[in-house]
Amino acid sequence: MTALTQMLRMAAAAGTICLCFVPAPGSTQPAQKTLRFIPQADLRSIDPIWTTAYVTRNFGYLVFDTLFALDKDFKPQPQMVDRWTASGDKLTYRFTLREGLKWHDGQPVRAADCVASLERWGKRDTLGQKLMEVVGEIQAVDDKAFTIKLKSPFPLILDALGKLSSNVPFMMPERLAKTDAYQQIPEAVGSGPFKFVKEEWVPGNKAVFVRNADYVPREELPSFASGGKVAKVDRVEWL
Repeated sequence: MTALTQMLRMAAAAGTICLCFVPAPGSTQPAQKTLRFIPQADLRSIDPIWTTAYVTRNFGYLVFDTLFALDKDFKPQPQMVDRWTASGDKLTYRFTLREGLKWHDGQPVRAADCVASLERWGKRDTLGQKLMEVVGEIQAVDDKAFTIKLKSPFPLILDALGKLSSNVPFMMPERLAKTDAYQQIPEAVGSGPFKFVKEEWVPGNKAVFVRNADYVPREELPSFASGGKVAKVDRVEWL
């Protein structure tokens, strides 16, 4: 194959890709942007608490959100949390959620959802289990705030809540988080930047996600896993 032939083929391929994002002639609507991606493994489970599989963890980052996330310096930063306080003896932590957080089914995110999610995560994750050994109580104060009361100080509490890898403490609605930790959740309803389209899920072939129009990114610039998460495509297909 000559260099010229290679260049022509590359140009043709690039033109085909560009056409995917260009509106049809006369169209007033912007073209839907679709990202097609081949992950390293098949998505066999949609429960990132039940399994440590990285493909399900990555699925979780699209669909769910976390209370904290690590920045480029591996320091935990608030994500779903708006503000938090710690008592002088480091035994009582109070967390207040951001305004406008919604689940994909339209219901508001409540502190009780986060309490149930943390309790389920703490039964499966190694660091979560160590944290739960010193937890005296996790309790919702109202719909926006909850407290974690410790029996003894746990210096890694924020690192645990913002940990990056399996099992990530993703937040779920209370009705899903109440699922036995050793049983898989029946559906994936999160508050993250993308919604999982279960009707189009074909195990072994395709998983589909669509942009969550109700997602409100943080105002901070992205920094590793923290900061504002802005969905710049309308649809994601894992093939």
